[in-house]
Amino acid sequence: MSKNTAPTATPKPVQTFRFGRVQASIWANPASEGKTFYNTTFKRGYKDDKGDWHDTDSFGRDDLPLIAKLADQAHTWIFTELAKKPDAAQED
Repeated sequence: MSKNTAPTATPKPVQTFRFGRVQASIWANPASEGKTFYNTTFKRGYKDDKGDWHDTDSFGRDDLPLIAKLADQAHTWIFTELAKKPDAAQED
């Protein structure tokens, strides 16, 4: 007997910002009482010797200003989202 189960959807970020090969993704994490917390991840794309694309969370000197700009954009986006919800979760 086989079960008919729907495949689980892969979670997707609620917002993504990118400068060149560096990207920031914002993830929504629902909490109790209908509140939502947001977390941000950063990654950089690169090609290997075969020409295949990969991601890493390691950044070089020239990537750091881009990380700072992406962090600022993510911060602004999260605060704008939280301002839309009067009872939104605020992280300290």
